[in-house]
Amino acid sequence: MFIGFFLGLRAAGIKTSLREYLTLQEAMQAGLGEYDIDTFYYLARVTMVKDERQIDKFDKVFGESFKGVLGPKPAGPDGVEVQELPEEWLKLLAEKNLTDEEKAEIEALGGFEKLMETLRQRLEEQKSRHQGGSKWIGTAGTSPFGANGFNPEGVRIGQKKARNKSAVKVWDKREFKNLAGDVEIGTRNIKLALRRLRRFAREGAAEMLDLPGTIGSTARNAGYLDLQMVPERHNAVKVLLLLDIGGSMDEHIRLCEQLFSAVKGEFKHLVHLYFHNCPYETLYSDARMRPADGMFTQDVLHKYDRSWKLIFVGDAAMSPYELVQPGGAVSHWNKESGQAWIKRLLEHYPKAIWINPTAPERWHYSQSTKLIRETLEERMFGLTLEGLDAGMRRLMR
Repeated sequence: MFIGFFLGLRAAGIKTSLREYLTLQEAMQAGLGEYDIDTFYYLARVTMVKDERQIDKFDKVFGESFKGVLGPKPAGPDGVEVQELPEEWLKLLAEKNLTDEEKAEIEALGGFEKLMETLRQRLEEQKSRHQGGSKWIGTAGTSPFGANGFNPEGVRIGQKKARNKSAVKVWDKREFKNLAGDVEIGTRNIKLALRRLRRFAREGAAEMLDLPGTIGSTARNAGYLDLQMVPERHNAVKVLLLLDIGGSMDEHIRLCEQLFSAVKGEFKHLVHLYFHNCPYETLYSDARMRPADGMFTQDVLHKYDRSWKLIFVGDAAMSPYELVQPGGAVSHWNKESGQAWIKRLLEHYPKAIWINPTAPERWHYSQSTKLIRETLEERMFGLTLEGLDAGMRRLMR
C-alpha cells in the first residue's frame, strides 16, 4: 500500500524522493500517525510535499491510495459500535420549485437584525424536523432558515451548494480548494491580453551574458575575451491578486484556473491571496481559510506598497448584507463591512480593477454586483479577451 502511494505521488508529478518516503516509514515505526487516518494524512503530507501548490495533487493520490481506510468506530456504553446517524432531516426529499410570480409573493423578514433575532428564537422553540413550511428551520419550503427551498433573504443550513445565491449566512462548514497553478491554457488569448501589463527592467545580480557588450568590450581589448554580464530582463510590474473562492465561484473554477496559470507565467512579482465573496479584515494564503493561513488585511497594506497593482477576481454575487452590514459575512462575524474594506484597499492601491467571470449581461441581476461596480467606479471587467484587454489598459494608465 505504501509503495503504491509513493509511486502514485511520483506519477502525479509530486517531486518526492526516496529519502522522504523512508522518513515517513521511520515516523510510522516511531508510532506517529498510527490508528488515525487524519493524523497519518498530515504526517504524510508534511513529509512528502515540499510545495503547497502540489497539495491538491497529494489529496487526490492520498484519496485513491487509502480509499475506505477508516479508524475504529467509537463504542457506546454497552460496548456496541456506534453507527453514524443518517442525515434524514436534511435529505433532498422534495426540492422547492416556484414560479417567478410565486417567488415575488414571498417577503423577506425585513432586515439583517430581524433575521438574526428570528433565527435565535426558532432555535430555542423548534423541537422537531420540518419540511415544506414557511416558518421553522427545515427543507423544501419558503422559510428563511433551512435548505432546498426559496426565500429572498435567509440562512442556508444543510444544503450542499448554492441555488439562488441570496443567503445572508451559511451555517455549514465550508470546504474550499486551492486554484491549481499548472493548468494548461486552452487558448493563448489570456496571456496575450495580460501582456499589455508590462514594464521591463533589469534588476538583481548580473547573471545573463550581454552578447553585444561582450563583443564590443573584446574588440576594444585587442581581441582578448572580455565577458560582460547583465541582470536578467523581466516584467517589473508587481501584482497583488485577490481571488474569490468557493460558493457560486465553483461554477467558474476552470476559467479562473486558466487565468491564474496565465498570471503566474506572466508576472515575476506576484502575490495571490484568497477571500470568500468579499474581502474583510483577513485574507488567506490557502483556500481552506484556516486561521494559520490568515493574514490581516491591514498587514497586507503595510507589506505591499502603492506601487503594486491590485486585481480582484470574483463574481461579486452575494447577499447585499455581506457588503454593507457589519456582521454580514456568511462564515464569521465581521466588525466592519466588506464595502469599507474594499474602499480601504482601493485608497491604498490606486491602480486596481475587478475581473468578473460572470457574463457582463448578467451583472445587473445582482444587487451586490451593482454596489461593487459603484465602489470601484465602474472598474469591473469581464473575464473575456476584450474584458482583460480593457482591464490591463486601465491598470497601465
